[in-house]
Amino acid sequence: MLSFLAPAADAAAAHGPVNPWVALAYLVAGVFFILALRGLSSPATSRAGNRNGMIGMAIAVVTTLVTHDIANIVEIGIAIFLGGIIGVTIARRVAMTAMPELVAAFHSLVGLAAVLVGLAAWLNPGAFGITDATGQILVASRVELGLGIAIGAITFSGSVIAFLKLSGKMSGSPILLPMRHVINLGTLLAIIGLVVAYAMSGAGGAGEGMLVVWITLAAFIIGFLLIIPIGGADMPVVVSMLNSYSGWAAAAMGFTLGNTAMIITGALVGSSGAILSYIMCRAMNRSFISVIAGGFGADDSGGAGGELREQRPYKQGSAADAAYMLEQAEKVIIIPGYGMAVAQAQHALREMADLLEERGVEVKYAIHPVAGRMPGHMNVLLAEASVEYDKVFELEDINSEFAQADVAFIIGANDVVNPAAKTDKSSPIYGMPVFDVDKAKQVFFIKRSMGGVGYAGVDNDVFYMDQTMMLLSDAKKMVEEIVKALD
Repeated sequence: MLSFLAPAADAAAAHGPVNPWVALAYLVAGVFFILALRGLSSPATSRAGNRNGMIGMAIAVVTTLVTHDIANIVEIGIAIFLGGIIGVTIARRVAMTAMPELVAAFHSLVGLAAVLVGLAAWLNPGAFGITDATGQILVASRVELGLGIAIGAITFSGSVIAFLKLSGKMSGSPILLPMRHVINLGTLLAIIGLVVAYAMSGAGGAGEGMLVVWITLAAFIIGFLLIIPIGGADMPVVVSMLNSYSGWAAAAMGFTLGNTAMIITGALVGSSGAILSYIMCRAMNRSFISVIAGGFGADDSGGAGGELREQRPYKQGSAADAAYMLEQAEKVIIIPGYGMAVAQAQHALREMADLLEERGVEVKYAIHPVAGRMPGHMNVLLAEASVEYDKVFELEDINSEFAQADVAFIIGANDVVNPAAKTDKSSPIYGMPVFDVDKAKQVFFIKRSMGGVGYAGVDNDVFYMDQTMMLLSDAKKMVEEIVKALD
């Protein structure tokens, strides 16, 4: 999203000589964007990262407004003001539980912006300085326009589907179309062919216009087709991947507009999003190509997902039971999930952890790479509750400690502790690394009821283990009752 706030250069400067001071300002902005990404890599430095990003964007915007002949500065000022008001209002009102779908929605706007800028450049190329002596659009600019529009349209429609899935307006289960791989591959090849045809076309007129229209429509369709087969367990990767797409769309438009800031920022967002998606796929034992190809290789039968097994005996406990066992423990590992976010239980959870530490209990937090609905979702929630960063551990750093833990305290998580990922090849989460909570001496599992399953739609054997005590209640209410019992 950062990328498309970087403004476009005007027509006269689009591909002409670059003012060295403008180039320097854009370079400084690029450095701040790099520092922003570096800061956002850790909760401890995320605020500084956000500040650096805002400084870099302010430099890019002010530089463009000051150094270019703006058609109507008043209209642009009004647009910036209204956009700022909308952004501030959304940021203040949105709940942390809705952050993943908000990010997906913002990605869709970035993609749509790329499409609109590309179409504007196609309709009035002279204003963008991308024509030759005969008034025809340059071949290189045609390629940039075609790719920018295509990537932007894919980002838009894919992000809309991601938003619908994350917000619960569409099923999180994979929607598998017959011959979907053939359809997807055919559509992608068609888009590439259309871009090539548009680049080689020089006649202008209705024929050229139809090529641009078909590129746009085909890209909108493939964005939809690529995301609907992806299941809930892979949605955090999808959010990261769409972020990458939005960056590449901005970079392509930056070349068309001759704007260095857009090229730098788009490349940074695109490459960092792709790297994060790859890292997350490795953490989940997923194929990166499979995910970005729309769930390629997913079992059309749906495996065992989506159906709750026949009810088996389980042990149910109370807050008093849990409080007694927790204060007798020496080591407790807390595994938060999306249910904690929904219940807004992070503050009560930190209060419980503080009381346990006062009694000499060692408390750690275990965060799975795909916990929640987007990368870093749980880290942000815990940071909001002032949980110290050195108590929060990633899966590979803490998984070996469950064998020495007295209690594994699972609050609102499900798929990330499901042993089916290791044992059931028909499961939609098979191959995803999970926490070895079954090795802990005691497991407390907070969930609303036994009637539901995780986001991936898979029942969990942990519910029925001998050492598991189910605490069936709203997560915040249960933790608050445990806190009262400890007091």
